[in-house]
Amino acid sequence: MDLLQLKDKNVVVMGVANERSIAWGVAKQLFAVGANVLFTYRKERSLTKLEKMLEKYDYTAKAIIQCDVNDDASIEEAFQRVKEEVGVVHGLVHSVAFANPSDLRDDFIHTSRDGFAFALDTSAYSLVAVSKAIRPLMTEGGSIITMSYLGAERVLDGYNIMGVAKAALESSVKYLANDLGEDGIRVNAISAGAIRTLSAKGVPSFNDILSKIEETAPLRRNVTQEEVANMSIAMLSQLSTGVTGEIVYVDGGYNIMGV
Repeated sequence: MDLLQLKDKNVVVMGVANERSIAWGVAKQLFAVGANVLFTYRKERSLTKLEKMLEKYDYTAKAIIQCDVNDDASIEEAFQRVKEEVGVVHGLVHSVAFANPSDLRDDFIHTSRDGFAFALDTSAYSLVAVSKAIRPLMTEGGSIITMSYLGAERVLDGYNIMGVAKAALESSVKYLANDLGEDGIRVNAISAGAIRTLSAKGVPSFNDILSKIEETAPLRRNVTQEEVANMSIAMLSQLSTGVTGEIVYVDGGYNIMGV
């Protein structure tokens, strides 16, 4: 019995940067369960990397479509392409976040006005914009997931403006869940533990965070890309049809600790 019921379902994956990306981990698991995976990319260098990764693992994408989440016209065009390719979409993986490196290196109080706006636009509003664009394509209901981090609710050294952006993202998840629930569309966030992704390199204290988690988390270790991907698959699948508006932690239990 196929409890996941993701075989031949159409899922859009946004935010693959390299093989360490959480989005790539989710995509691999989607391929494993027989889903049709459509990718979006922003710049040509990202497309080149993605094509090489697909070739390496012998995966065939349903479509690879350019999409700049900071540009409404680009989003509209991208999801028109999605509609032309598959018609109906059953899932969306939003793994998009960015802040200017200069706004991560200094104290949060020195965040620039433009940097603040850019980080929230890219990392939080983009979920609102793509959810609006994909809503008409989820005619059979569906599941939208995004990726967050503990810095959304706690002050973590060096996370700065990204923590504020993730807080906005998590609040957006709840409001979107309320708006889209009437269409049978669920919206949830996965709050992943610290993983060595490309974006993690921009956090000055990242290595210290990894060590702290190993010492403190109930499981006494950091989680893996595969573990985050497995929970993501569950949240995209029929296993979680009664769950929406939630922040699901996959961090070895670190978030429950008082330190």
